Order: sequence, then C-alpha cells, then structure tokens
Amino acid sequence: MARVHARESPLPRARERHRGSSQDATLPHTRQDVANARHTHTRQHRRQKGPVKVKPAGESGRSGIHPFKFFKIVWKSTSYLSRAVNILWPFVPAAIAVRYTLPDQHVLIFSLSYLAMIPVANLLGFAGQELSRKMPHMAGVLVETTIASIVEIILFIVLLLKGQYYVIKAAILGSILATMLLCLGLCFFAAGMRHDEPTFDGAISEVGSGLLLIAGLGLAVPTIFYTSLKSVAGDTIDVTLAEVASKTTNISRIVAILLVVAYGAFVWFQMRTHHGLYDAVFEHDEKRDRDGHKDLAKEKLTLTECIIALAISVALVSIIAITLVHEIPAIVLKGGVSDPFMGLILVPLVEKAAEHLTAIDEAWDDQINFALAHCIGSTIQTAMLNAPLVVIAGWGLGLPMDFNFEIFDIVLIILAIITVGNFLRDEKSNYLEGLLCIIVYVAIAVAAFFYPTPIVAYEHALHEFGGGH
Repeated sequence: MARVHARESPLPRARERHRGSSQDATLPHTRQDVANARHTHTRQHRRQKGPVKVKPAGESGRSGIHPFKFFKIVWKSTSYLSRAVNILWPFVPAAIAVRYTLPDQHVLIFSLSYLAMIPVANLLGFAGQELSRKMPHMAGVLVETTIASIVEIILFIVLLLKGQYYVIKAAILGSILATMLLCLGLCFFAAGMRHDEPTFDGAISEVGSGLLLIAGLGLAVPTIFYTSLKSVAGDTIDVTLAEVASKTTNISRIVAILLVVAYGAFVWFQMRTHHGLYDAVFEHDEKRDRDGHKDLAKEKLTLTECIIALAISVALVSIIAITLVHEIPAIVLKGGVSDPFMGLILVPLVEKAAEHLTAIDEAWDDQINFALAHCIGSTIQTAMLNAPLVVIAGWGLGLPMDFNFEIFDIVLIILAIITVGNFLRDEKSNYLEGLLCIIVYVAIAVAAFFYPTPIVAYEHALHEFGGGH
C-alpha cells in the first residue's frame, strides 16, 4: 500500500484545482483517463455472450418480437416528458380520418396533423435511441441523430415536390434556430437547475461551434451573391436578373456539394481519427447519469422491435407530413399565418420535437455532453447534410431549389451562431444563459409572426389553394 501511495503524484490534483470550475472531474483530461475508460468498456463487453456484442445499456435479454412488451416499452418511452407526449396518440387516427372525411376543414386538418406529428416523431426518436444504445457511443449518437432527422428529410422532400421553395428555405434556417437556440437553451436551463455551472468538454463544443460558423457562412454565400448583384442587374453590369438567379442556383449546387464533403470529413473525424476521445467523454457522461441504474434495469426493445418501430414511425411520419404540407397554402391564405412564421417557426418545432425531448432529458440527468452532441450534431446535420441534399435532389429533378434566403433569415442565423459560440467557448453553462437563448428565440418568433408573406410565396399559395378548389 505504501508503494501505491508513493506513486501517486499531487500534481494532477493541483492542476485540477487551477483549472477552476470550467472543468469537471468526471471528464477525461489525460491519456490515462481515456485508457481507463476503454478498459472498463472492454470489460463490460466481455461479460456478454453471443455473436453480437451489445452494450449493457441496450441489452434486452430477448429476441424477436413480443407484442405486449413492445407496446408497454414504447408507451413508457425514455422519460416522463416523452411519456406525456404519448398522450397525443389519439390525434394520429383523428388527423388521418378528418383529412378524408372533412377535406374542406383546412384549419382543423392542419391543427390535428400538427399535433399528430409530435407523438409519431417521438416514436421515431425513441426507436432510434433504443437502437443507438446497442452500439458504441459515437456510432450510437450519429445513428440516433440521423434517424431523428428522418422527419425533417421527409418534410423537406414533400415540400420540394409541392414547390414550396420559400417554406423549405425558411424551414432549413428555422430548424437550425430551433435546435441551436431553443433546444440548447432548454438544455442549459435544465442542467443549470441542478448545478450552478454544468461543465462540458471542449471536444464537443469547440469543433461543433466552428462547424456551425462554417456552415452558416456557406449557406450565406449564395444569398450574398444574389443580393449584391440584384440591385445592379441590367444597370451598371452586363447581366440580367434572370442570369443572376441562374448563377445563384449554380452556386448553391456547388456549395451544397462542398457542405456534404465537409460533413463527411466531420463524420470521419468523429468516427475514425478521434473516436477514442469522443468515446471517453461519453463514457464519463454515462457514469454520471442520474438515472443510469434505471436505464440498465428497465426493459428494452429487441433489434427486431427497433426495426418494426422505425418502419411504423416512418410510414406514419410520411402520411402526416403529406397531410400537413398539403394544408399549408390554405393556412397561409385563410388562417392568418404568414409563410415566414410557418417555415421559420411552426414546421421546425414539430420536426425537431423528438430530438428536443431527448436532449432536454439528457441535460436534466447530468449528461450535458450527450445533450450538446444531440443539439450541435443535429444542427450541423441540418446545415451540412439535409439542406444540401434537398438542393441536390432539386437539381436531379430539374427544380430551381437554391440557397437564396431572405436577408432577414440569414442575418438571424449568423448572429445566432456567433451568440451560441460565445456561450460554448468557456465550456460551462448556467440557467441564465439557457434562459437568454430561449428569450432570443421567442423574439425571433415574434418578428417572424409579423413578417409579411412575400408576393411570390403568396401567389404560389393562391395557385395551390385555388387550383384544388
């Protein structure tokens, strides 16, 4: 015992005291911390039997499908907040029934579909979370974020096929704002209610905030190009407004490809070259989970049940998304809701519901790094993968989808990214920062509510609504 104590150096403890409150003792700071985390992780996997090594947090102890257990586990969901959302399930058949029986009740159909999307998205997010629990940490976070984005991708594709370009553009930026300000603010607030200054690791925040800034600047390039040349088209330079629009579309397609490449490099960075650091951070986060013992003890879905839940939720999401998008022109014309408010606020809130619930629950359970990974990862995926894929899909279909946003929208995005980046810089948060993020989001929502519908979007809504009636 004397030899063991002699080997221990007071230097790490002294360094820890000098770091101040911006660091958490549970986070890995040295190579030995990472090595210990890997050793523990390996030891846990050795206890399992069978050809597929599943993390203890995702082991169900069953195989195949058991209907009663399936519905029981789905109903319980991951948290009290998610379970409360399941109360909205009756709105799903109601929305589908009203769509076909009362096709002229546009406000009612839209309202029911909007509420129905929340439990369906929650099921999709829960199935993705159950599947991610069976995987290594970094792969699980990526899979969970990608599955939760299926709602967003389906909505974008349906809007694209309907020609709702303005709503798509607003929804892209609105999705970034909702996750980056509202969801992150709620996570900071929830974590701050249990700790004076919750801390998180720079591996999550620094890389994430840097990528967000790059993505925001990339999305802004076509808008800046179009706005700069629009006012002088046909005047001081030999170019028409139509040519400016065509060049802006081409620039948007090139930017979309570049953003997808950048996202691929980000995934490679996380999954291959630096995965050990991320795995160690998440393993330390898992150890300080307040409900960790409950997660290990509770019943879990089997792999087959996860796939079935995903199939059901994707099918329902598609049906509800088509219904929701179909009613947007009528709501804009007769419901008193502007296109900017619809795209920037209403659509993103419902498409991101599942991710928000998951992240808030993780922050409340003292897993702030997981919460940040979901918030920042989801935002990056929207800006650098989902949005570019919509432009590329429009390119393939011969549709003029581009990144020519409203100045109002793109300026808000850049300012929000800079604001959030400042909050992430010191690797700690508190409930005040969370509240400030929420207040900023509400202020943007108020501005979007009073922002008038552009004439192009209004004429498209009039054509869609009038053409079908």
